[in-house]
Amino acid sequence: MRDFAVSDDPRVQAQLDRLGALTVPQGRLGIDTIRVLLNRLGNPQRHLPPVFHVAGTNGKGSTCAFLRAALEAAGKTVHVFTSPHLVRFNERIRIAGKLIEDTTLDALLSEVLDAAEAADIGASFFEISTAAAFLAFARTPADACVVEVGLGGRFDATNVLESPAVCGIASLGIDHEAFLLAPEENVPTDPFVRIAFEKAGIVKAGVPLVTFDYPPAMNETIEQQATKAGARLIRQNRDWRIEPAPGGFVYSDGSGKLTLPSPRMPGRHQIANAGLAMAMLRHQHALDLPEAACAAAVERAHWPARLQELGQGPLTALLPPGTRCWLDGGHNRDAGNALAAHFVEPGSIHLVLGMLANKDPNALLAPLGERLASVTVVPVPGHDHHDPDAFAYIPLIPEPRAAADVAQALRSLRIDPAKGEIVLIAGSLYLAGVVLRENGELPD
Repeated sequence: MRDFAVSDDPRVQAQLDRLGALTVPQGRLGIDTIRVLLNRLGNPQRHLPPVFHVAGTNGKGSTCAFLRAALEAAGKTVHVFTSPHLVRFNERIRIAGKLIEDTTLDALLSEVLDAAEAADIGASFFEISTAAAFLAFARTPADACVVEVGLGGRFDATNVLESPAVCGIASLGIDHEAFLLAPEENVPTDPFVRIAFEKAGIVKAGVPLVTFDYPPAMNETIEQQATKAGARLIRQNRDWRIEPAPGGFVYSDGSGKLTLPSPRMPGRHQIANAGLAMAMLRHQHALDLPEAACAAAVERAHWPARLQELGQGPLTALLPPGTRCWLDGGHNRDAGNALAAHFVEPGSIHLVLGMLANKDPNALLAPLGERLASVTVVPVPGHDHHDPDAFAYIPLIPEPRAAADVAQALRSLRIDPAKGEIVLIAGSLYLAGVVLRENGELPD
């Protein structure tokens, strides 16, 4: 399976075709390849403005969105590297506040791909993407960089960053098991502790590491890695806290309190992600931010396909008038729990589901259970995916049925908006990208 990447610009598409043809030797792990590639490019990762480096299973993209919003509210120019993209590859690389332009993207990918081919190092899709982003960031002045880990942490290509201003770890759960739980000596054997171990691999000497409060064994392994690296660990409920308040929440740490509004992004979990971003901002010393910028960030931050309510468009026009339609790229247990916490009415959700074949069918649906009024399974275009039979054994859910695509699924639904019934399209960020494109809501 290849990461999809398409462009309306034929020059960019030519580079994306080269990028999409890359493969990674089975079992190759580590950051040696990206180091060789970056060395050939002049080590741009050593010439970046202060970096905010974020890992996690879920919520790291939202945390990055809060960080960017706070920095920009303070008048800072910000580079951002996130993944995956939803509709256009350009979404991965934001240069000084703006999505990378096609002309620049064409030239960067060509330069990095040529360097990788000349070195004959077998670089991957994500390694090329990371190198291109760092090269762009090093060549354009800015006040800060926000960099999201792609997969894991210890062996992620972004982990070549040597001295970030601060590191953060968002929510942790089981995902990408084939890579993150691969057998290895001298690593934790418990799956959840192993995930914490991998994510904490981004820790750096002298760099603050800000985390949530996880179960004790996960906290312990993160603390061990922080101590070993010589980094200060800043943990929720020990060093910083968030508490609900009328109209929002209160963030507090040893420096005082911030009274903040409710996040613009829906879902109770976004308060936690906003809190993590605030803790990262308040425990770094590279940039000064006024408190007003933190409040503005919570209200401004937006992250597409994460509990996003779709607007009027060709797809939502297929639903009865007044039907609310939500889109979420979630595909694991943590995401299922977050969705269940947001949608609380039993029998109210008509779920349109597309899930990759390498994901656990039970993980997303089990937490939703009795909230589901119907389940319609659709393909994930261009990818191996589960068919309805994969979900048939899950307790408490309606019998899954099939549709050829999202449009057919929406047409087939029998919905009564007056009873509070809603539509949720979920299961894959790849599917979410298709939905945004077809509904005319391109991420910007």
